[in-house]
Amino acid sequence: MYTVIGTVGSRTLRVLWMLEELGAEYQHVRAAPRSDDVVAFNPAGKVPVLVIDGTPITDSTAILTYLADAHGKFTHEAGTLERARQDSLTQFLLDEFDANLWTAARHSFILPEELRLSGIKNSLRWEFERSQRTLIHRMGEGEFVMGEEMTVPDIILAHCLDWALMAKFPIVEHRLSEYHDRMRARPAYKRAVTMRDG
Repeated sequence: MYTVIGTVGSRTLRVLWMLEELGAEYQHVRAAPRSDDVVAFNPAGKVPVLVIDGTPITDSTAILTYLADAHGKFTHEAGTLERARQDSLTQFLLDEFDANLWTAARHSFILPEELRLSGIKNSLRWEFERSQRTLIHRMGEGEFVMGEEMTVPDIILAHCLDWALMAKFPIVEHRLSEYHDRMRARPAYKRAVTMRDG
């Protein structure tokens, strides 16, 4: 039994979604970042946390990778060229999508008000749009990021596109908008999102 700690309105959604895709049993502890429930397992206070037999795993990408490897689904085998390509796409999404959106969030409501730079969001939107064009050239020909098979980068990308819409970062590539619609239509995604309301 897995225990997932974190709120659905955070990167915790990625982990819940993966567990729903896997059909795995888990318990969800709805705890806000820096709350006592989180700090007990992650001194940094960040979510999500996945607890397995008392051992915590932090960082959503590390958790997704662990789950995919442990269940042998949504990933390519370690040591293969396809896994190298998968990991490369994962890192690209973290560097170019997730990092820009996280920086925008920090300067919108996370940092103390006197440290926020509202003008930074213009350059972040510019980078985000440019990164979309780059990603389109790296995507496979199928309905998922790598082609015909859903993998870890799909969960990261779809969540980042959710986040982009909330942050008013335009999705300028039509192919990504269509992709996003397909991913949000997945039953496992819908089940994970409904946990927002408890």
